[in-house]
Formats: sequence, structure tokens, C-alpha cells
Amino acid sequence: MITAPLTAVFVRDLCLFGYHGVLPEENRIGQRFIIDIEIRADLSGAIETDDYLQAVCYGTLCDIASDIVTGKPMGLIEALAGRIADEVLRRLGRVEQVLVTVRKPSAPVPYPVSETATTVERQRVHEVAFSLGANLGDREAILTAATDCLSLESGLQLLNVSSLYDSAPWGGIDQPGFVNLCVTGQTTLRPHAVLAICKRIERELGRLPGIRWGARAIDIDLLHYDECSISDRVLTLPHRHLFERAFVLEPLAEIAAERVIGGRRVADALAVLPRTSGDVTRRDPDRAASGNEGA
Repeated sequence: MITAPLTAVFVRDLCLFGYHGVLPEENRIGQRFIIDIEIRADLSGAIETDDYLQAVCYGTLCDIASDIVTGKPMGLIEALAGRIADEVLRRLGRVEQVLVTVRKPSAPVPYPVSETATTVERQRVHEVAFSLGANLGDREAILTAATDCLSLESGLQLLNVSSLYDSAPWGGIDQPGFVNLCVTGQTTLRPHAVLAICKRIERELGRLPGIRWGARAIDIDLLHYDECSISDRVLTLPHRHLFERAFVLEPLAEIAAERVIGGRRVADALAVLPRTSGDVTRRDPDRAASGNEGA
């Protein structure tokens, strides 16, 4: 199933009493705070089945705001809004984005204002990993360019990049050897949006349509998206061949050995993978810097 669009849910003008402010009088006397909460979540299940358990409860949003506003005093309404937004994401796994506005009608300022307010936005961050490979042209330069392109994408942050690995072709087609690496990162984007980025970068770096598992200038595969399970005509997560490929698991284990994907720890999956000696070889720094010999 293609990733469902997000649905908006609102709570407006929730009036709560608290003791927040930078002045001692505010902490002692207290005042009203008006809270607006807007969330965006995958509620496709609730929409299709009319199932309350697959929805986001308005009352729960109010409960979260109330727990924080009536709780420990804070000096700034910015901090107050941030705490509410963070707690919404922590407690409600369906929520992808949250916008919290805290209004302070009785702010102690020496001017005729109706209220002061702040708005804080938070987005859920998802763990992702990519496998990159190339066996045409200047393979190392193309892999570097692909990694750089990924790192420049808005909503995507790269955290770790593996060493380079030489690998024999996979899929039974006679072609030059590959150079591979893996990358881990975080994203606020939806799974199919991340896939679209991978395909666009492949095109920009010269990948052309060809034989499946044949020679290519660059290949960028999305390996996982948290523990999300997806299977449709364009995307399967975790990647359908992840646990069959030493050229993926070797570099991935270098930077994410403890990561659990599809219920399996990366290091454990690599340890039991049948593979021929020499299929995958980690490059030493001197060789990696020497160019694309043999490409």
C-alpha cells in the first residue's frame, strides 16, 4: 500500500490554569493559558474502518496539555509549548507532526495587548539506512557525490557513512565489480518521499534504465524506515534482499551492528549469511584513495 496521506486533527482554545512565567508573581499567583494543538497523523485505518482505536483522541491531546500546564512551573511559554509538543509525539505513535500554540492573555507587559503567544512545531524523526553501489565510471567519485546529495536533502540528516567495500556482481550477470557503502541517518520525510529522493539522485548521477541487476552508474536502496513494514509495487521495507546480500550487511554492520531490522540484529544476520570467501572486501584507505582501478 502506498503511504497514506496525513490527516489533520485540531484542538482549539483549551483554557488551563498554570504558574508559568519569569516573574515571581506569575509563579505565585498563576494565570490562564490558552492552548491550540494541531496534529497530522496517518489515520487511514480510522477513516476506512471507523475504528476509534486507530484514531487520535481529542481528549488525550487535552490531557497531555493539562498535565504539563498544571505541572511544574516554567519560565517561558516557548518551553511550555515545546514540552507539550514533545509529549504528544512520545505518547501518540501515529502522530507525525504537531504544532502547539500557547497564548498568554494576562502577560505582565506595560502595553495594551490582547495576548502574547508562541508556536512550536515538532516532527517525528525516523531512523533510516541506505545501501549505495556503483560499477561503472569513477565509482568512488560517484558514491561520494551520491552521499553528498543525500546529505543536502531537506528533511534528511546523515549520521554515519561506512568504509568502501569491493564486491562481486550479484544476480548472475557478467559485469565489472562493484564498490559499495552504507549510510545511516534520520528523516522527517515519509517513506515514499525518501524513495523518490533516491531515484532522483540516481537519475541526476547518470543511472539509465537497463537490465535488472545489471551494470549501473549508481544504485541507492532504502533499506529500512524504523521498523515500518511496507510492500507495494514501488517499495518494500525492509528491503526484500537485505538479509541475502553480504555487500549490504558488511558495510551496514560496520556502522549499525546493533540495529534491529525486521526483527533481526544486523550483526546476527551477517554472521549466519552464507557467502563465498572474497565476495566482499573492505578497502584499506590507500586503495580507496587510488581511484577506480579495474572499473
